[in-house]
Amino acid sequence: MCTNIALFECNCFGRNLDLDRGFGEKVVIMPRRFPLHFHHASNLDRHHAMIGMAAVVDDHPLYAEAMNEHGLYMAGLNFPGNAHYEDVVPEGNTALAPDELIPWILGTCQNIEEAKEKLQSISLARIPFTRHDGQTLPLAPLHWHIADQHGALVLETMECGNFLYEDPVGVLTNNPPFPFHQMNLNQYQHLSASPVQNKIAPALDLQRFGEGMGAFGLPGDCSSPSRYIRAAFYRLNSRCEDQEHSRVAQFFRLLDTVAIPRGSVITEQGREDITIYSCCMSKATQTYYCKTYESAGICAVSMRPEMMDDKQLHIYDLCQQWSPIFIPEQRA
Repeated sequence: MCTNIALFECNCFGRNLDLDRGFGEKVVIMPRRFPLHFHHASNLDRHHAMIGMAAVVDDHPLYAEAMNEHGLYMAGLNFPGNAHYEDVVPEGNTALAPDELIPWILGTCQNIEEAKEKLQSISLARIPFTRHDGQTLPLAPLHWHIADQHGALVLETMECGNFLYEDPVGVLTNNPPFPFHQMNLNQYQHLSASPVQNKIAPALDLQRFGEGMGAFGLPGDCSSPSRYIRAAFYRLNSRCEDQEHSRVAQFFRLLDTVAIPRGSVITEQGREDITIYSCCMSKATQTYYCKTYESAGICAVSMRPEMMDDKQLHIYDLCQQWSPIFIPEQRA
């Protein structure tokens, strides 16, 4: 379970990552000269710098989401039962392992148009990540959200083919496949941020109970289709301010509308899904903002210019402790 949002007009991108446990996640800056090795694609000794959340295994970042120095963003979201990786890659296509896709696209593309061109000729191969000790990590069944300030794309690799969709809404969740979510929006055309209007019986003096009734019927459960509609409604009605802090605060408010509180989702294994972390990446300041389930405070890591030409990863632990700021007493 995850929800990803792209606010093109604010140059802000990010997601809720919903799981029943963490995956060793850390904020990781990959500088331009960190060597990237691929199973079949050409290795990259120099590439665009990027920042995002990753598990670092054997000094290799496995990104869940990241943004590069040009403001191109990419995230992988859970897509079980539909995601399909190839055993035999079609001739002429670039073969990539699923964990190679984010660094390959963000490392070589400056914008969504370049990414779109490259994504049309790739195939994701069934190649799990292998550690130095020979152990392999299970393949994560994913689909991907790609965005910059001009728009967003959704990539879904399924057994019936590879599909690259334009995403005018700027939202992605999980199953069913993306066309379902676009079709499902048709059922919610009546939702509005404006006051409700009496259309059922205009001759009657029907009264509003209060504000916000224009969105009556907005789904409130935690399922992927409901989170998609809820995120789409709030994202499409969102207004961005000029200041960075206002844009970031607004973004986290949007993510809060689809966050998973502990106890509200129990998996088939009896575990509790929660929003492990929420993040927002700002192109304007090259900053990764993040808050975890246990810490409501927002932490920030900036990809500073002097970092970008390094060869070594810059790795940051997350803020996991609750640290309230106590208000000082005011005396007359």
